[in-house]
Amino acid sequence: MSGERSLIDANVLVYAFYADAEQYLPSRNLLDAAGRGDLRLCVTSQVLAEFFSIITSPKRVSVARTPQEALEAVELLLSLDVVSVLPSPETVPKIWIDLLRRRPVSGGRVFDLQLVASMTANNVRTIYTFNRRDFELFAELDVRTPSLETK
Repeated sequence: MSGERSLIDANVLVYAFYADAEQYLPSRNLLDAAGRGDLRLCVTSQVLAEFFSIITSPKRVSVARTPQEALEAVELLLSLDVVSVLPSPETVPKIWIDLLRRRPVSGGRVFDLQLVASMTANNVRTIYTFNRRDFELFAELDVRTPSLETK
């Protein structure tokens, strides 16, 4: 197993949940690699909340899930030991504020900075996402897109 942890963004989890999505196979492949022990994937509670929010929104997905179905999906993901949940150290708010000073954003983009702050506080450098542009501006991150060849 790779020793270094990699964060998996909410969009990857969403695509892994929808077989009709173009990104379904690469997303599933990433989770399967973690299941085989080839990767150590992690999420934050924010990622889980975003996943829940997206799959219950008919404006965001092809078939919205009920809150109960979404909760079951989160519980299944956590029960499979495919991903671990990062703690939220008390340094996260300070790191987040520092990031906001360096990279002022507005609206929903603030959540990306929150993820970067959580990653930084937990010494996680790699993120798997289909929204590369949201994270590539942080030179300290290794931004990867899931593919069929994900290792």
